[in-house]
Amino acid sequence: MRKLITYSLVGVLLLLLILIRAYEDVLFYDPYLTFFENDYLYLDSPRREIAKLVLFTTLRYVLNTVISLGILYLIFKDKSIVKFSVLVFAVAYVLLLIPFLYFVINPNQEDYYLFFNIRRFLIQPIGLILLFPAFYYYKLNR
Repeated sequence: MRKLITYSLVGVLLLLLILIRAYEDVLFYDPYLTFFENDYLYLDSPRREIAKLVLFTTLRYVLNTVISLGILYLIFKDKSIVKFSVLVFAVAYVLLLIPFLYFVINPNQEDYYLFFNIRRFLIQPIGLILLFPAFYYYKLNR
């Protein structure tokens, strides 16, 4: 019964991640959503409000991080894993936000692909995708 509740909660949290992705155009200000859907390598950077873009990107990163931490805790039941994950997510945010801001402030067409991938790490739960197998492997070998 206890595992059923845990797996149900993990399912709800995964559903929340899916909903964030499904309704990203409604929930968050991001002019790059439609920009990167088109042939962006040949287009000029869209008009954007930098402060608003950074705020909404940060909000999305925080939401994905909190949900990811919840999933990691429910699956591994280990607070040290969650503490380490918080550190990884915090360092990743700082290290990714610096080039993100650079590319937003200084858009160059030759940098769009790199910007696209840095932005992807900020707005998608890629941290969970990377950390989950690492912690699973760690638990197996411990």
